[in-house]
Amino acid sequence: MRSESHSRGSAVIPRVRILTGEPRDGAHGLVPAERSGARALQAPEREAIFDIRELSVSYEGSPALTGVSMRIERGLITAVIGPSGCGKSTFLRCLNRMNDSVRGFTLTGSVRYHGHDVYGAGVDPVEVRRRIGMVFQRPNPLPKSIYDNVAWAPRNLKMKARLEERVERSLRAAALWEEVKDRLGKSALGLSGGQQQRLCIARAMAIEPDVLLLDEPASALDPVASASIEELLHTLKHRYTIVIVTHNMQQAARIADRTAFFSLASSGELRAGTLVEYNDTEEIFTRPRDPRTGDYVTGRFG
Repeated sequence: MRSESHSRGSAVIPRVRILTGEPRDGAHGLVPAERSGARALQAPEREAIFDIRELSVSYEGSPALTGVSMRIERGLITAVIGPSGCGKSTFLRCLNRMNDSVRGFTLTGSVRYHGHDVYGAGVDPVEVRRRIGMVFQRPNPLPKSIYDNVAWAPRNLKMKARLEERVERSLRAAALWEEVKDRLGKSALGLSGGQQQRLCIARAMAIEPDVLLLDEPASALDPVASASIEELLHTLKHRYTIVIVTHNMQQAARIADRTAFFSLASSGELRAGTLVEYNDTEEIFTRPRDPRTGDYVTGRFG
């Protein structure tokens, strides 16, 4: 495939027990990223929403991410884990071109969404972001009413038909409607942190995306609010393909169907993030193929 360069930013029951001892048989066999990214042999074939090939990113000539190849499949929650500075957020933002405005941003390789090159000539970044919604680490409601926060993007995108129904539907999908239906005209800044984050998720869903990208959406929340976000994501996976960056390995084990482990790789004096292992979540946390993955999930580093 050709390579193009672009310059342009209540408790939840655990599903997977995280490995706490030595990695089990096979965990120390080094597996190249392209092999570790292969689907489990017993998994049914799913449509690839994203097909990422040899993705590398640099900022003003300094490498941030190198050689990432993986498929992200429809109807699954995919978690991206790894130590700080290994390019997790950079990778996530590449999926909907949120890095375009970052000074010195350069991308090589390809990001294909439903077979179409996201960075291809003539592709409208606004349309990319409409289809691939983003929720950030800290809740960022607009200084407007609750209603206007959800209605803002549909209005700007000329999606004004039956707007009240759209707002209600989005708030219900975000499990927030019953809490705010009697104060839609009140400022969104008066909501709790967990409510604000669910409002941001409702805002992203209001323009009917296909994919939701979440960059550590619960890191700034208390455990109760964090649990509510996890429960919400479980309900949303049947409607959206979800990719979530998280530092919380227990969270990844609870909510994700597949997990990608990123770490830092050195090339001379330079260090850049790279994909080490990508597999079903249970495999990553109980039978990792790469010793670096086993070391990370058992807390030996990171």
